[in-house]
Amino acid sequence: MFVGVTRIVLSIPGARSLKDKRSVVRAFRDRARARLSVSIAEVGELDRLQVAIFGAAVVARDSAHCSSLLSEVERMARGLREALLTDVSTEIIAFGNGGSQIRGGIEQLLGVQGSPDAEEEEP
Repeated sequence: MFVGVTRIVLSIPGARSLKDKRSVVRAFRDRARARLSVSIAEVGELDRLQVAIFGAAVVARDSAHCSSLLSEVERMARGLREALLTDVSTEIIAFGNGGSQIRGGIEQLLGVQGSPDAEEEEP
């Protein structure tokens, strides 16, 4: 299992009011959600009218799929007419086969054998 995250910073030079900024933010966020299987939200610079910072995340079986989806989010950001993409940072994190290296997950609660946190049964 792989988790991909990206941070996208947009400059919105035409924003003169919060309404102007929200229009650009909402359009980009809603478009990314509708077209891609990603979770995306505005995560920073909420008080600055001409800057928007987004976080996007995806979970997939392979890193190539994560990379592809996050690249598509970046491509969408680059294509915005009302904003300029000023920074992108991406990271893909591996969690082993099927997420088996995640500690404290549902496997531990259920006592599933083979999970990293499952308690060993005594003979």
